[in-house]
Amino acid sequence: MAKYIHNFSEKAPSMVATAMTYSKPLLATFWHYVKVELVPPTPGEIPTAIQSVKNIIHSAKAGGFKHLTVKEAMLNGLVATEVWMWLYIIGKRGIVGYDI
Repeated sequence: MAKYIHNFSEKAPSMVATAMTYSKPLLATFWHYVKVELVPPTPGEIPTAIQSVKNIIHSAKAGGFKHLTVKEAMLNGLVATEVWMWLYIIGKRGIVGYDI
């Protein structure tokens, strides 16, 4: 057992250095996207979002979904399913929320 501990203690610094070298570019990319994508909307972006929702509602009322390709419809369905599942999981098996 002492042999394994001694062997591990000799190899541990090089393993940690290798892990750090490998993970630095990946973490840099991860933090870049975190800073860009997870920022709350600015006051200037809110009117754009409202207009986008209005366009989606108008398109749905006018039947714009009938002109989607199968691929676009499938992607829209997958996105809607993902959002629904997150609400289902976060809301403890309900979209409304937690029962208090």
